[in-house]
Amino acid sequence: MILLELFKKNRTCTHDRVRPDRDFSYCPDCGELIENRWFLTRCSCCGVKLRATLKNGEVVPESNYCKNCGGHEFTVERIEKINFIDIDYAVLVKEVVKPAVSDKVQTWIDLKTSNYTQELLPQYL
Repeated sequence: MILLELFKKNRTCTHDRVRPDRDFSYCPDCGELIENRWFLTRCSCCGVKLRATLKNGEVVPESNYCKNCGGHEFTVERIEKINFIDIDYAVLVKEVVKPAVSDKVQTWIDLKTSNYTQELLPQYL
């Protein structure tokens, strides 16, 4: 199994070593900032907690119906802080936080108070 993982073409980090008890932390493997998000599924009819799982990146309940009322509809709610009662029902989604820094730098010069002549500024990378 380890040998097959070496030959995979898609080598995206799964962030397995990120601790689940922190809200934000850096992945030690890839260096990305990771936000831990906990989600819980409930039955839309009776409100009973259903065990959640991830399927194709979507949070869904493990069973196709509610064992309490037999309903097929469910709601997904995000939990800010996980507690030990909900840990069996909740699912953890690790999201990569993209920085909100732009690549452009702008400067302004007040021409009334300075004797600066306009010219192109050098760009340093």
